[in-house]
Amino acid sequence: MEKSVVPFADELLIIGGSAGSLDVLLQVLPELRVPVSKAIIIVVHRKNINDLILTELLSAKTTVPVKEAEEKDPIQQNIIYIVPPDYHLLIENDKTFSLDVSEKVNYSRPSIDVTFSSAAEVFGNKLTCILLSGANADGVEGLKAAKRNGGTIIVQHPDSAEIPYMPLQAIKAIEADYVLNDEELKDYFARLNV
Repeated sequence: MEKSVVPFADELLIIGGSAGSLDVLLQVLPELRVPVSKAIIIVVHRKNINDLILTELLSAKTTVPVKEAEEKDPIQQNIIYIVPPDYHLLIENDKTFSLDVSEKVNYSRPSIDVTFSSAAEVFGNKLTCILLSGANADGVEGLKAAKRNGGTIIVQHPDSAEIPYMPLQAIKAIEADYVLNDEELKDYFARLNV
């Protein structure tokens, strides 16, 4: 696959991951350069404690501002939003965040499916979803919703995922637009602001 053909999200890029995804994030985020002409949301399964360790860790790896998403925050370009622990993140029609504490989806809150699906309805073909390493099938239904609404689907290549189950489930369930290994993901992030 020719790397240069991978398109960029027009408005919103959402990255979902679980076990094994942090290593990939720590590799790709240093490739970003300010300004990034889109918003980025990161949904990772994490313990339900209210701490800023993940935000601080990711902030140390990029010059792009990183913050936890807050209720009613307007989505702005050139910011990386982290979904807070123990909340689902929904996107409202006015492109603001809504935090939700309804039941877990795929044993997870935050759920990747919830955020992908919600964003797909609002952003349509201006959305790109990336699914990384993980040990369950969270994200698959959300990718289907994004695809139905014209979004672009990128899945980490299972051979390069620390835990390939999540990417494998996605590839089995939906035709991803792109399946990228770690080096290709780094290249994608390096060109996000081009």
